[in-house]
Amino acid sequence: MDLTYSPAQTSFRARARDWLAAHVPAEPLPPPYTAEGVAAHRVWERQLHDAGYAALHWPREHGGGGAGLIEQALFGEEYVRSGAPVRLNRLALGMAGPTVMALGTPEQQQRWLPGMLSCEQLWCQGFSEPDAGSDLAAVRTRGELDGDQLVITGQKVWTSLSAFAQWMFALVRTDPAQQRHRGLTFVMIAMDSPGVELRPIRQLHGEPGFSEVFLTGVRVPLTDVVGGIGDGWAVAMATLGFERGGLGDHARFARDVDDLVELAHRAGVADDPVVRDEVAARFVEVQQFRRHIELVTSRLAAGVPTDAQASITKLYWSEMEARIFETALRILGPLAELTPQASLNLAAPGLHRRYWHARASRIFAGTSEVQRNIIAERVLGLPREPRWTST
Repeated sequence: MDLTYSPAQTSFRARARDWLAAHVPAEPLPPPYTAEGVAAHRVWERQLHDAGYAALHWPREHGGGGAGLIEQALFGEEYVRSGAPVRLNRLALGMAGPTVMALGTPEQQQRWLPGMLSCEQLWCQGFSEPDAGSDLAAVRTRGELDGDQLVITGQKVWTSLSAFAQWMFALVRTDPAQQRHRGLTFVMIAMDSPGVELRPIRQLHGEPGFSEVFLTGVRVPLTDVVGGIGDGWAVAMATLGFERGGLGDHARFARDVDDLVELAHRAGVADDPVVRDEVAARFVEVQQFRRHIELVTSRLAAGVPTDAQASITKLYWSEMEARIFETALRILGPLAELTPQASLNLAAPGLHRRYWHARASRIFAGTSEVQRNIIAERVLGLPREPRWTST
């Protein structure tokens, strides 16, 4: 199903393309897991903000672009094709902000939304815990009521951007007598609060983008709770619903497939029929994903519920991305084991880092196993998987 664009939408795409061509930095910015990189990305985010492109999906009354879904998809495509820097404050613009707009108080909206838009406030996510990675309902971090405050003690892990973030949105258990989805509360935690300790985690590809966050007696005013005490599960589900969109992502994967073709030529295997078949398979997968995103976008634009599509979208792109980079390493063959500094290395800069990140995409934002269960049970209506309990 092809999207059809109105003259106004076509004009919007042209304006966005021209603006990006004139403003995208000529050289790549430093990586955003360093202080230098965060500062450089903040400058870029401010340019997007001043031009009205920081949050096209936010309503105008909250400072956003008020754009329709089609315009968002068009801008996403042009953004990727222009080679623009990765967005720095994605967790704020895509998750925390929409949650505050939907469920926060007017005071909370006035307090947090402007800083998210301008990137003056960086946000990180405090959902995962050592014993509650994909099982969000199993969080153990406690939030004990003490007058008009919550006293929070526990540990969060795999916390992106936490070393530079000013705020973390987190899920804590405020009623230990309740199990699973009950007794949870959604709270915003200032990262400079006494009792917050960060321990960086160096990942397999060598980057320190994550941290463990230890919370020891951290006092948070109840005015920083979104929703009510004990309503955290519903708020968290709304937040995760905002996370999974994918508009414009197919352009990034299409570019990755183009890179596979270039890599095959550099490696001298572009005429190998096995390589050609595998690269063609990746091309077809990206085109299928594009059609899927167009279908979802069309339905959303027409007001048709697409909740069932979120897990399909996440499962498809994360598995596809991993296969793209597995194909890249197979094209390189034994040369894939060379370090980036080796004289015979043929890999593009960052290929190995993106390979490892693609493997992680099968885990973050809901593991592939969890997504398959959701699709089977909630989309296809199959019987629930047996839940075994110890006796």
